[in-house]
Amino acid sequence: MALVPYDGNYLPVLSKLHNSSAEFHFADHNVRLTQDWNKLGVAAVVWDAAVVMCMYLELGQVELTGKVAIELGAGTGLVGIVAALLGAKKVTITDREPALGFLAANVKENIPPDRLGAVKVSELTWGQGLERYPTGGFDIVLGADIVYLEDTFPSLLQTMEHLSSESSVVLLACKIRYERDTNFLSMLNQRFTVHEVHYDKERDIHIYKAVKLPARRDL
Repeated sequence: MALVPYDGNYLPVLSKLHNSSAEFHFADHNVRLTQDWNKLGVAAVVWDAAVVMCMYLELGQVELTGKVAIELGAGTGLVGIVAALLGAKKVTITDREPALGFLAANVKENIPPDRLGAVKVSELTWGQGLERYPTGGFDIVLGADIVYLEDTFPSLLQTMEHLSSESSVVLLACKIRYERDTNFLSMLNQRFTVHEVHYDKERDIHIYKAVKLPARRDL
């Protein structure tokens, strides 16, 4: 998730992003998230892709109970928090260093005390320090609105490959804005089997499910 502050000259349609908090009801819990657009920009507000991802997870189309999950570019942490509330055994919620204190506060505020030990907030800059994370060690890899900076595409793909095994499920919630976004999907298709599994017409959000292709075994 890019940490890009914005100035106060925003369109009225974006005004909700400047609210100091956002509230939701998922997994039979009220979730209240602090937002801070002025300090951390896009990393510190809830975007529609995260909301649609949580709605999709609530549908039960992906089994979370007992699974080990990781969220990339978590921002406010909504998706990872909801994954934990829906029964994931262990959830690692990641973003870049400047967002971690903010992210950890949202986790502490919304995860019940008896579940806090199952949720970890961790620094992850895509493509860097991946040895700190187990190769293929996650059942589910989650990302909401993380496909938008073209320069990050190779490192994002590298990170997804490292974290997932051939039995892992990668879920990406995306708004396809530009040609570069479809270019990322083309890159993803070279390493993963990719299917669109959900489309929210009202919010124009696509959810893609990706499964890592078997490693090539050259003769």
